[in-house]
Amino acid sequence: MESGAAPAVGQGKALVSDLVGVVMEILPSAMYRVRLDEGAHVLAHVGGMLDRNFVRVLVGDRVRVQLSPVDAGRGRIVAKISEVH
Repeated sequence: MESGAAPAVGQGKALVSDLVGVVMEILPSAMYRVRLDEGAHVLAHVGGMLDRNFVRVLVGDRVRVQLSPVDAGRGRIVAKISEVH
């Protein structure tokens, strides 16, 4: 592909799946172990607006995770889900 040329059809971003889960463990280097509602465990880091706005993620928080298209065991926490009592 030439420099500055537009990408061909079908070469855009890979499809990313958003799933909901609960933070189970806080790990070093700003990583989290998240148990998805489907039962799988993934290793996730905070990304996007949560990281820039210094939002705290604690054990027990419900979060929305985008799974990596390359490695299904890794993901990015993109939102906290607030629960209204």
